[in-house]
Amino acid sequence: MSADTLLSDCRVPVLGICAYSGTGKTTLLLKLLPELNRRGLKVAVVKHAHHNFEVDKPGKDSFELRKAGADQMLIGSSNRRALMMERPVEGDPDLKELLAMIDQSRVDLILVEGFKKLALPKLELHRAEVGKPFVFTHDPLIQAIACDDATQLPADCTLPQLSINDVDAIADFVQGFIASWTPVAPAPLGPSCDSVERKQLSVNQGVARILDKVSPLRDTESLSLTGARGRVLASDAISPINVPQHTNSAMDGYAVAHGDADEYTVVGEVFAGHAFDGVVGAGEAVKIMTGAPLPAGVDSVVMRELAQEQDGKVRFDGAIEPGQNVRQAGEDIQVGATALTAGARIGAAEMGLLASLGLAQPTVYRRPKVAIFSTGDEVCAPEQPLKPNCIFDANRFSLYGMLAQLGCDVIDLGIIEDSEAAMIAALSDAAEQADVVISSGGVSVGDADFIKDALAKLGTIDFWKIAMRPGRPLAFGSIGNALFFGLPGNPVAVMVSFMQFVQPALRKLAGEANWQPQLIRAIATEPMRSRSGRTEFSRGVASLGAGGQLEVRTTGSQGSGILSSMVQANCLIVLEEAVDQVRPGEPVWVQPFADLM
Repeated sequence: MSADTLLSDCRVPVLGICAYSGTGKTTLLLKLLPELNRRGLKVAVVKHAHHNFEVDKPGKDSFELRKAGADQMLIGSSNRRALMMERPVEGDPDLKELLAMIDQSRVDLILVEGFKKLALPKLELHRAEVGKPFVFTHDPLIQAIACDDATQLPADCTLPQLSINDVDAIADFVQGFIASWTPVAPAPLGPSCDSVERKQLSVNQGVARILDKVSPLRDTESLSLTGARGRVLASDAISPINVPQHTNSAMDGYAVAHGDADEYTVVGEVFAGHAFDGVVGAGEAVKIMTGAPLPAGVDSVVMRELAQEQDGKVRFDGAIEPGQNVRQAGEDIQVGATALTAGARIGAAEMGLLASLGLAQPTVYRRPKVAIFSTGDEVCAPEQPLKPNCIFDANRFSLYGMLAQLGCDVIDLGIIEDSEAAMIAALSDAAEQADVVISSGGVSVGDADFIKDALAKLGTIDFWKIAMRPGRPLAFGSIGNALFFGLPGNPVAVMVSFMQFVQPALRKLAGEANWQPQLIRAIATEPMRSRSGRTEFSRGVASLGAGGQLEVRTTGSQGSGILSSMVQANCLIVLEEAVDQVRPGEPVWVQPFADLM
């Protein structure tokens, strides 16, 4: 069976873990799965067993019912489901049948342990001590090799090479595999985009697809520190000085050479910004202020509160430890060290750090240019009288606010009428001016939604639907060199979709490296419900409870048109695909608004 045939019904990427017995497939998976979970990925595993395995126990009702003749035994509880089938077969189990049994709406990836002879993409594991040959030499579907001894690889091997013990690198490869995956034999796109319409991705799949298509901007400019606020650093900031520049006092007190003296003669005083001329001898002390350079001959500072000075002599309470209350030159940053790496977004702390190094003209990437417009004859500009049967356009202004917060140059194209010609003209104009084009409205399945037909003629579409609420209708694709996002029409759905999909794309486009949304664990104070198989984003209010633990409640009604709920909220409550209900006292993830609101 070919890979296309085997994987033709799969809605998510399938990756085999291919190795000979004894190589450590399960050992690797036991380490890899927690790391993939930590990165927000939900993974299903199919394992090939070569014997008559048993996962049930004699005496259990399920075991006895199955042995009594039940062909299928399904057990369900509040947090677990188990389906066991009695299917006497000869030979290996049918992988295509096993894949079809997985609820693919709830996972981002299927890992297959075993089945190494079948036609599916695989990661090969190899340990030299097992003494087996490499599989990739005769299996063109091997995508990469993770081994413990790279010297064993043939010199002409061009596949990606990983260490079998480097779980982080293997997880990076898996994420890249997911991002580059496309469904087997997709139907060609027609003007109606029906083939795309049927695909509904998980949130993680959608983000991965988008980020795979984003290439960071390369144009740079040098700005003043104040002008660089909110911009992304284009090159490493290398320190030209030690910070602190001199070994100095960490507090007001007396600088001495530690020893056994009971009393010291005060021979001078030194203030911050000045230096003490000469060398301090044994039994001598210099009165010193916080930040003042340490005089020659001393190695410790005794705080003023522990000193009694009289008639030019000073005595101290307690022993003097060598090096106490002294900040060494370069203790914070040494000359030649990287203070900030390229890809860092410059905030208040970064501005201060650059200033402390005398780096007054940082080189930054240019701002992304983003064109926005709203669609629909029912939408009115807020500066115009409200027409009958219409609503004021809130979406463009919410988008403008979030884009400004991310440091983008915004091109506001206003409201576009409901006609295919108007859409084609607007999209063409926007793509010529901007790096990213964002529309709101017109991406559902209504007869008057003209964006789909316009996009089919102008560009390409990657997907139309995401398994989430609010914001299920969401289009992503490209028009020429510009990325395109078609956001929903409801105002809350616009903001939630922007946060989850547009924000990470713009941050990568702007050159920001390794950005991840902030997720914090909080305790639910009220029951919450969702529908299994989709991610639910509820508006929430997070605060510290009486016990000092972060707690969260919803803002009440969660309709996607209730924009006031976004004003009342300070976070989103993220109910993942596998969660259908949350009870009071149970933990949930919350995503704070701090970055965008």
